Amino acid sequence: MTETSQPKLLLTSVMRPIGPAYGDAQSVGYELLHAQVTRAQGMFSPRAVHRQFSLDYIAENLDNPTVVLHYPSKRELIKELKKGYDFVGISFIVVTYHRMKELSVLVRKYSPKSKIILGGYGTVLPDEALAPFGEHICRGEGVAFTRELLGQPPLLEHKHPLIESRMQIFSKTISRTGMIFAGLGCPNGCDFCSTSHFFKRQHLRLLSTGAQVYEVVKKHLKANPDMQFTILDEEFLLDRKRALEFRDLVVAGGRPLSIFAFASIKALSLYQPEELLEMGVDGVWIGYEGERSGYDKRAGKSAEEIFKGLKDNGVMVLASMIVGFDYQTTDIIHGELKKLLAMKPDLCQFMIYNPNPGTPLYEKVRAGGLLRQEYAANPAKYWKEASGFKSLLEHPRMTAAEIEKAQEYCFKTDFRELGPSIYRVTETLLTGYLKHKDSSNPFLKIKAARYAAEVRKGYPVFLAGELFGPTLRARAIVHRIKNRVYAALGAPSFADRAIAWGAVVAALWTSFKLHFNLFQHPGLTRVSWRVPPPQFSREWLADRIAAYNVPQKLSVLVEQYEGHKNHLRVRLEGALDRYQGEKLAEELRVYLKETKVKLVLDFEKLKVTEKEAATAFTQRLSEYRSRVKISLPKPAATHAAQFLFMAEVFKYYKC
Repeated sequence: MTETSQPKLLLTSVMRPIGPAYGDAQSVGYELLHAQVTRAQGMFSPRAVHRQFSLDYIAENLDNPTVVLHYPSKRELIKELKKGYDFVGISFIVVTYHRMKELSVLVRKYSPKSKIILGGYGTVLPDEALAPFGEHICRGEGVAFTRELLGQPPLLEHKHPLIESRMQIFSKTISRTGMIFAGLGCPNGCDFCSTSHFFKRQHLRLLSTGAQVYEVVKKHLKANPDMQFTILDEEFLLDRKRALEFRDLVVAGGRPLSIFAFASIKALSLYQPEELLEMGVDGVWIGYEGERSGYDKRAGKSAEEIFKGLKDNGVMVLASMIVGFDYQTTDIIHGELKKLLAMKPDLCQFMIYNPNPGTPLYEKVRAGGLLRQEYAANPAKYWKEASGFKSLLEHPRMTAAEIEKAQEYCFKTDFRELGPSIYRVTETLLTGYLKHKDSSNPFLKIKAARYAAEVRKGYPVFLAGELFGPTLRARAIVHRIKNRVYAALGAPSFADRAIAWGAVVAALWTSFKLHFNLFQHPGLTRVSWRVPPPQFSREWLADRIAAYNVPQKLSVLVEQYEGHKNHLRVRLEGALDRYQGEKLAEELRVYLKETKVKLVLDFEKLKVTEKEAATAFTQRLSEYRSRVKISLPKPAATHAAQFLFMAEVFKYYKC
């Protein structure tokens, strides 16, 4: 089959706007962290849009032209549908089932020849609920399903896309995280868990060895040396052989990493904290659940021992607790919360014990008639509100209102007693620095230096915490942490103090936006695979610029910066001669002429630059100096002659 005759595929998330303000359940939105973890923390809540990563992963591993849309508006979706697609895939979860139906109607209307594929965790719903809205239902691993549907042979090994997530604090991007897809499913088999039972309690490895995981890390670091990482694999630490192979490669590489991983008490009991730090794991999500929950994943060391060992070594802990187990009462929940907070987790999630279709808990509830009557009589209402913030089960000791009130109490108490999570994380990093700055392990000393650098970046945020913390106790905690930081790493500079007042303004602006629901929706992210990019798009420029890459000599990368589609950064690394400089400068001149983009020329990683190459950029782009900024190599003295005139023409940008 030729490329032109291959079927065209559109993969899309549900449409924006979504969220409680638009008729959805609590926690439904674009963000996992803000919606389910730091939801009570207001202006202090870290923000990161949670893309439908699975769609990008599937698209990367197909052979046919594919376009992926993340959170399109209705108008944007209709515009895309009118381009004509053979198949349209819709990814949804149970609580966005009603949103999936809206998309299906639009596909039928504006692209009637398209066959609809339904996928995601929402496909745990029964066939009779799904069949009217799609011709195909993908349950389980999406690459194999889609390739078979499109007549493509099975893959022996998947290609790993480079996908990143950006986190904001006080409306400013402060970090970029590379997503590493190492495995699907979870073998722990908790009775409420869709992740485990969607894949029949099987673990599907996407990256089988530590070496494969490290290769993905290296690709991300080539694009951004400061990249942090999240490993998406519930079993990553349970597989000690793979994890330690990865650790050995990280240590051999000599560059300490910053990795967030999902873990259990059972898995963490297999490691010393130093082993985790060597492999780069300095943040973990632990399923604390409940003291008498009885889950196998709580086997091993005590929670107190695990938490203390992690925190003492600078490993940030996100703990998840469940509210509404049969054995719980309001007093028991409060008691378990008190014990959890005594271990000082950096972040906490509190979810109500509820049955998701396809799980053992769901089967138990259905067999015993335990669903509350209002949901048993109305499945659509049940599906829409099963987000973890409504009590759906008949409880032997508590009413629905009592359970929901207890959950709210947990979120608020965590915030009021321990303070904003961003400062808790700062203190954990500081503790890690103090623990390992004089370590006999050279690699951990380097890791400690990275901790110190991260903490110093946070100097400007302390003032906002001291002014706007939720309680006097919380504000005192921020003040104490600030003093510890200053004692260990030095007092803030004049610039830090000035920026701190800017951070106060940014915090107030963030609070204002939250209060009035302003600017809370992401813009459309559209990514295409094996589709010729539109002329003068970012992808078009990247394809043209890629022609100037010379192995072992020059690397040129085009990427967005500051989260704006019309802000591009051209990063050069290696050696730039006169010929390549003139050609690149001309490419960029034409691009600036035909578009309205703002450009950053990042020369920081250039080792050698011919004077004529720098002159070419200055001469050809000076007409657009209001839209061009530069970042120069360090130390600047070694490149002074080449970039002297350029520095006079263009504004400087700190990358």
